[in-house]
Amino acid sequence: APGTMSGSGPEEPQPSQRRRRTGTEAEQDWAAAKAFYDNLVTQRPRPPKPQNAITVAVSSRALFNLVEEQRIYEEQGVEKYVEYQQKNENIILKPGPAFYFVKALEHVNARLLELYPDDEERFDIVLMTNVHAQVGVRLINSINHYGLTIERFCMTGGQSPIGYLTAYLTNLYLSADSDKVQEAIEAGIASATMFTAKKDVVYSDTQLRVAFDGDAVLFSDESEQIFKEQGLDRFFEHEQLNENKPLAQGPLKGFLEDLGKLQKKFYAKNERLNCPIRTYLVTARSAASSGARVLKTLRSWGLEIDEALFLAGAPKGPILVKIHPHIFFDDQMFHIEGAQKLGAIAAHVPYGISQKYQKSS
Repeated sequence: APGTMSGSGPEEPQPSQRRRRTGTEAEQDWAAAKAFYDNLVTQRPRPPKPQNAITVAVSSRALFNLVEEQRIYEEQGVEKYVEYQQKNENIILKPGPAFYFVKALEHVNARLLELYPDDEERFDIVLMTNVHAQVGVRLINSINHYGLTIERFCMTGGQSPIGYLTAYLTNLYLSADSDKVQEAIEAGIASATMFTAKKDVVYSDTQLRVAFDGDAVLFSDESEQIFKEQGLDRFFEHEQLNENKPLAQGPLKGFLEDLGKLQKKFYAKNERLNCPIRTYLVTARSAASSGARVLKTLRSWGLEIDEALFLAGAPKGPILVKIHPHIFFDDQMFHIEGAQKLGAIAAHVPYGISQKYQKSS
């Protein structure tokens, strides 16, 4: 017949003739794909579902030492930076300030999997970085070299990571970029800027140790405001008058709560004395004059702290040297700098009235 080709197969249906897939069919295909993935046999622990996990997002400059690479980026631009990273992608990066903290998180995960093999309430470390995807190979090579279990990457190519932090249900964000951390804090995400210790120290590889300042870190800055604006005597008077009124929560209260939940999992298995998580309160408050309100606040929240150290204004560095925490959170840079000098890994929480005074000075 005219217009036909001998030996040709059936004509392709026009787009308007193609049968549309129903929502039910799409759901069935998705379920089949998920079942296939779930049945894959692997000895590597799979990342927990974000809604079940305690998600810790770490930037590449917090996880690894990228001082030289950052200098190239700032002085020569992004193209030279990408070129340098690709040229050196088989050279393993050295650990950065968050590296040993991440290793300690993974040790806790390993212990949890031994005790609760089917439970997904554990840490999930996400590499959250604004580098371009072309740099990813070097990051992957370094992560695999150290045996880190970091399966989720988010490389934003220069864009802000804040929207992704929210999408990943992030519990804690650690970065070397103070502007990004400030943005995250303002978005209500627990965050801190990482600083490298200026001395090498040995960190525990069997116990995660986390040290918190109190005001403007675990607690709000309401009492700090009294101290800054009205002086020490008025601060003491205010705290004694409000001893039985719990302090409002600060930006890191949720992370202490997350640690407490995991500690209770070990306690339930009679592992209190062998718990791989230990928490510390390291505060400039004095115990007799203003310590009761702090302890009563923690009690009202149903939270435990393993060790409470009230220093009454004494330097925190020597105490931190004794503790050797994997991370120490504080809102004041002079405490951060003192910790650095003595070999402690410190993380600055840019929250509260102290930030105003630091900027003005």
